[in-house]
Amino acid sequence: MLRDSLEWRKRWEVDKLNEWEIPQILKDYLPHGLSGYDKDGAPVIIMPFAGLDLYGILHVVTRREMIKATIKLLEYYLRICKEQSKKYGLEAGQCTVIFDMENFSLREYMWRPAGELVIMLIQMYEANYPEILKICYIINAPKVFSLAFTIAKKFMNEYTLSKIQIYKSDPVKWKTAILQVISEDNLPVYLGGTLMDSDGNSRLTSKICQGGRIPKNLYTKKNDKTNELTTVTIKKGDKLKLDFHLIEVGSLLSWEFHSDDHDIKFGVLKKTNDGFQTDIIPLHKVAAHQFNEVGIVTCEAPAVYSIVFDNSYSLLRNKKVHYCIRILPPAMIDESSLAKS
Repeated sequence: MLRDSLEWRKRWEVDKLNEWEIPQILKDYLPHGLSGYDKDGAPVIIMPFAGLDLYGILHVVTRREMIKATIKLLEYYLRICKEQSKKYGLEAGQCTVIFDMENFSLREYMWRPAGELVIMLIQMYEANYPEILKICYIINAPKVFSLAFTIAKKFMNEYTLSKIQIYKSDPVKWKTAILQVISEDNLPVYLGGTLMDSDGNSRLTSKICQGGRIPKNLYTKKNDKTNELTTVTIKKGDKLKLDFHLIEVGSLLSWEFHSDDHDIKFGVLKKTNDGFQTDIIPLHKVAAHQFNEVGIVTCEAPAVYSIVFDNSYSLLRNKKVHYCIRILPPAMIDESSLAKS
């Protein structure tokens, strides 16, 4: 493993990254920052994750540049860990991380380039920086986050997973846990601390980049047509069944859809090679005319997965549905192919 990591460092020229300048757009929009140090002296890194606009980022910089920027930041925080360890001992030699998932949306990561990049970064981290993490607090996690984490944790080792604590939008609980490890004078006000900017901003934007949506006028690449929706009209008393043959175990089937004016029944079925059929998601009414419906499932065995839009219960109205179905194979693009590109 050490040999692989050394080869990886050579391939990405990690020791020369100090000479490489992170693109300005990433400096301005990559959400992260060092707020201070925990009670053991370990660096405290805060990531307002909902501010990560991967769709926008990948329309301005290349995937290779994003990976290089991530490596450079990991190396930066690793140097701080080493410095703190010399001063305060081993307990200060790892990072304490807070991921704020407030306003997190799964939709962006169902766009294939974004989903691939996230998994590549997780794999890269696990292969080369697994011991940098002391503890990770994931706070303000909405229900939809559980879907994303179910996928992400498949690429994490047990050591990393043992360091993660997940909290819903319950400030009393997560603030209590965080303040046991980090003192108030090393946290911004909105996380239960006392730090704020000179103008009173409780999010400490002078130290922590909040990210945000990248203006489309800064895009240098055309929109990916795989993000477009297909529109169908499902007649009253009828249904639409879309079959997908997923052969590779670990493939991901994701969907996004909304309807015009009225609800629609939705479900996901699985039929294995021996003809056995199960409901992955039983048919149920979805108020897709009020909110976009998104979801994802993992292929655990070769099977035919069917996405069903059911309007058979409606005797009066046709339903117009706009949908996008994506299949992400388990074989991610090898990041080594990007190192020298």
